[in-house]
Amino acid sequence: MDTYDTADNDEHPMLNRLIKLGLFLLARGIAVMLMAFVALLVSFGESWSATTEQAGLLQPGEARSGTLLLKEDGATTEAIRLGIDVDITVSGPTLRARVTQIFRNPTKDWVEATYVYPLPTGGAVDTLKMVVGDRIIVGDIKERQQARVIYEEARRAGQRAALTEQERPNIFTNSLANIGPGETVLVQIEYQEPVHQSGDEYSLRLPLVVGPRYNPTPIVQSVDFRQDGSGWGATHSDPVPDRERISPQVLDPAKHAAVNPTSITVRLKAGFALGEVKSQHHNVKIESPDNATRIVTLADGAVPADRDFELTWKPAAEKAPSVGLFRERVGDTDYLLAFVTPPSAEQATQKPLPREVVFVIDNSGSMGGTSIVQAKASLTYALSRLQPTDRFNVIRFDDTMDVLFPASVPADAAHVRDATSFVDALQARGGTEMVPAMRAALTDKLGDTSMVRQIVFLTDGAIGNEQQLFETINAMRGRSRIFMVGIGSAPNTYLMTRAAELGRGAFTHIGSVEQVEERMRGLFAKLENPAVTGLSAKFSDAKADLRPAIIPDVYRDEPLVLAAKLDKLAGSLEIKGRVGDRPWSVTLPLQNAAEGKGLSKLWAKRKIGDAEVARTLREMTPEDSDKAILALALDHQIVTRLTSLVAVDKTPSRPEGTPLKLSELPINLPAGWDFAKVFGERQPLPAQLRERHADARNQPATRRPTPTVPDAIRLPKTATSAELKMIGGFILIVLALILFVFNRRQPLLTDAA
Repeated sequence: MDTYDTADNDEHPMLNRLIKLGLFLLARGIAVMLMAFVALLVSFGESWSATTEQAGLLQPGEARSGTLLLKEDGATTEAIRLGIDVDITVSGPTLRARVTQIFRNPTKDWVEATYVYPLPTGGAVDTLKMVVGDRIIVGDIKERQQARVIYEEARRAGQRAALTEQERPNIFTNSLANIGPGETVLVQIEYQEPVHQSGDEYSLRLPLVVGPRYNPTPIVQSVDFRQDGSGWGATHSDPVPDRERISPQVLDPAKHAAVNPTSITVRLKAGFALGEVKSQHHNVKIESPDNATRIVTLADGAVPADRDFELTWKPAAEKAPSVGLFRERVGDTDYLLAFVTPPSAEQATQKPLPREVVFVIDNSGSMGGTSIVQAKASLTYALSRLQPTDRFNVIRFDDTMDVLFPASVPADAAHVRDATSFVDALQARGGTEMVPAMRAALTDKLGDTSMVRQIVFLTDGAIGNEQQLFETINAMRGRSRIFMVGIGSAPNTYLMTRAAELGRGAFTHIGSVEQVEERMRGLFAKLENPAVTGLSAKFSDAKADLRPAIIPDVYRDEPLVLAAKLDKLAGSLEIKGRVGDRPWSVTLPLQNAAEGKGLSKLWAKRKIGDAEVARTLREMTPEDSDKAILALALDHQIVTRLTSLVAVDKTPSRPEGTPLKLSELPINLPAGWDFAKVFGERQPLPAQLRERHADARNQPATRRPTPTVPDAIRLPKTATSAELKMIGGFILIVLALILFVFNRRQPLLTDAA
């Protein structure tokens, strides 16, 4: 018994030692594991931190159609978003359009946005509204400089303000100041325009994008002398002094998704039973409430603003009405709009005169893509229509120029074959030096007055020095008549229509290869048939201010359109002229005029256009022209190059001292254009991206895929490889335990022994 107790007591020190050793090992193990888990948490923390930081940035792959990403300080943020809604109501011979531009600021900054956009050349812009929440602020017409001062004062004071300015008759700029973070502001403008008619077809054209303009190198110099009286000064040369205002940033479709989504609704009330209604370049859905009304909307929803919208309609009867007479009373004044289509030339039975036709084709960079295909097809068709009695020549231009023959040659098979080969070989490249080509075309080397001299000019009109071209036509026109053929998805219709007016010709537009034969056939119907000449108009009882003041010749299938301001609506209007070699006249009783809308605006717009033409023709001094334009614009409340619309919200919105960032909204490249031909070769894209765009180009034009945003936008890459660190952490735990056990094994065995 005593022996057992003594042995048991001797074993207690060893047990105590083992317990202490086990507790020590457990504590060390826990410590090692805690250290390893701390390392893992640090790894996770870095990973979470990077993930959280990137979560606040917009990923390029997350950008929706219509989204533009801006890079600033290494981060990528969403730019000002713009949506456009157009609502057009056609009422017989005129239309009223409301264009709503929705500006949304997704950033955390206060922003001023500017947007350059096109409108129809003949449209009279007369209304501006700014919608902020439930408030509608209506704009006022002011002299341009005064409107700019009002806008700038409101901008500095933190008040929301909108400003609409005209850069060209078909290019406008909207400026919108003090858009708050996350805020949406609507800007609405409205305009009045006459419906276009050609033969039995009526149409409207809504431009949606400003094509990039080529601005030639300076030619004319101006001199500014120093104020110190030293006699020294500096010269300034620029034929396009406002080039910055008509040259918005253009997005490369290979690198950016399309922006500025646009929805369109047309309420067509023709005033007669309708036949075919057709959209030339967009898929549409057409509803028919009755036989004279159509509701037209885009079938695919909102579309990118990258091509003109064109709608045509025909009467259900075989022929369109040949006469239209409409009136509007504003205050004590009556306004009249008259449409008269003269009889066709076949009724005149005049033998066609031999012609000299000079074809001019634009093969500059802006004509790259589908435009040069359309232009070459059009010119090839035109060459095939020449008669053996005709003479012709071909001029091509970019920033250089070639004249095919030294002088016009007979239109025999050999010469036409040479010209066709010349045209087939053309490639789009270089700048658009249009004035030298027009000079060459107007140079009359034959001087044969027994021949009709016609110039057919094929171009997209993408230049900023339109006035130089107009002055050239005025100085050198002589006996030539100029027929402009607008090519592509977004031609400069202001240049086309004014050049044709000054050149006593006509304007035709070809927007797709499918339209080439139809539109060129219509053009040659004008070229090959006598015009209605010697036109005059006389009111029997009323005193009238008639526009145009000098009535131009009218070609086949074209109506004569007259606008007049009358002291009273009484008596009749008699129009006389000659169709070929035969006299022609028509008398319109004014009491038969139907009620029209917006005719006073259209008359004022036409009179303003006459004043601009008179200035170009040097029939009015610049001072007299500006004075007349300003008075008309203020009286009739329409935007011109001398007047603007401005709207100001009187309540300040931007906190004092908060900075205001300027955002100049970019535009799309017009559909069918080649970015590299216009702006130079782009950097090669990665192979995968190139394949993607190659696939995109093969898709139908009606459903355009959203281009992938390129790798050029780089986001911060601060995240760590969390998975690897987790694995590494577990490996370190296992190694620590193995090493710990191995290091303690020897002392433990020694103690046990």
